[in-house]
Amino acid sequence: MKSRPPAPLTSQDLLRRVLYRDALMLVIDKPSGIPVHPGPGGGPNLEDLFDALRFGLPRPPALAHRLDRDTSGCLVLGRHRKALARLGRLFASGRIEKVYWAIVQGTPDVEAGTVELPLTKLTPQRGWKMVGDPAGQPAVTDWRVLGRAGALTWLECRPRTGRTHQVRVHCQALGCPVLGDPVYGEGPPDVPLHLHARAVSVPLYPGRAPVRIEAPPPDHMRAALEACGWQAAG
Repeated sequence: MKSRPPAPLTSQDLLRRVLYRDALMLVIDKPSGIPVHPGPGGGPNLEDLFDALRFGLPRPPALAHRLDRDTSGCLVLGRHRKALARLGRLFASGRIEKVYWAIVQGTPDVEAGTVELPLTKLTPQRGWKMVGDPAGQPAVTDWRVLGRAGALTWLECRPRTGRTHQVRVHCQALGCPVLGDPVYGEGPPDVPLHLHARAVSVPLYPGRAPVRIEAPPPDHMRAALEACGWQAAG
């Protein structure tokens, strides 16, 4: 029996997902299963709800980067044009630290390492995906094992670059695809993607410590995380 589709996200839902707010930046806890912007076929997306996040400003915030539709967690928004430009420079220069948690199928032979695999976009007849290609864009991800449970492993991934699907392809390259990944894995059907943007660290203000924000794991990942040794605070 297939599970019911999630209820539509409302403006109030999005307000409750605000993790951080200041004069320049918002960070929200993006839910899994909804794209951040409209696709070719339209449909529900987060940008349609951004007007609820103006908090007194004349215009809604805008995306400073992207997360995949089925990835949850920290999503950074710029509150106005100058803020977006500053955030864009920080992302482009690799100064924003991103931490992902992934539950993967299989287990690496070592406790930590780095994947350096350039990526390019492949567009077959049934849809596009990213693949390793020596001539592609440079892509580097540091990773370490945080826990194990049978055939599953809990990984922390720190991408140094920001390529599309980078963490997912690099986990596949490790021989440990992300659980629930329909493109780069062979997981059981109807299992959501177990990939979460756990934290971001943004050096937004010169002379100050970076702003660090964490997003709680989504409900669909908690059982696997707990099996691998994660314990919820409190």
